[in-house]
Amino acid sequence: MFEALISKWWVLAVRGILGILFGIVALVYPGVTLTALVLVLGGYAVVDGLLALFTAVGGDEEGQLWYVLEGILGISLGILIFAYPGISERALIFVIAAWAILTGILEMMAGFELPIARAWLLALAGLLSVVFGVLVAFNPAGGALAIVWLLGIYALVFGVLMLVLGFRLHSLREHNFS
Repeated sequence: MFEALISKWWVLAVRGILGILFGIVALVYPGVTLTALVLVLGGYAVVDGLLALFTAVGGDEEGQLWYVLEGILGISLGILIFAYPGISERALIFVIAAWAILTGILEMMAGFELPIARAWLLALAGLLSVVFGVLVAFNPAGGALAIVWLLGIYALVFGVLMLVLGFRLHSLREHNFS
């Protein structure tokens, strides 16, 4: 799995860039309607899930399981969001919380399996996901605006961590294959 991650360093970087862009949009336009947020979140979840699945292709069976599960989880969330865009705000809040917690656990497990010095970045991104999910789950009455802000900050920090990890893997690739 380590070799697959090194060869696909750019996938993690793209995930990071998408996270950063999503975070910026959420923070700059917090008054966006809940329906628009739902659709953007659905698109982000599908693309992020597809990129996680792409990361798993060609890896060892032990390590790729976490990326496959993360990819399936993200794609499933995106499909649910597109199928039911009119779900209530409260339901959306709990769906976001559950997705963040489950994805975070899978990211932490994958981060602990990577045999590189900066693998803690993936585990830290996973921990951030879990903390975000727990905060959202225990404060559903905070309203859509608070969720947009939390989601924006989370996506921004997660994106930066994934981007740093992607470039770290790229530097390892250049060092190992030069």
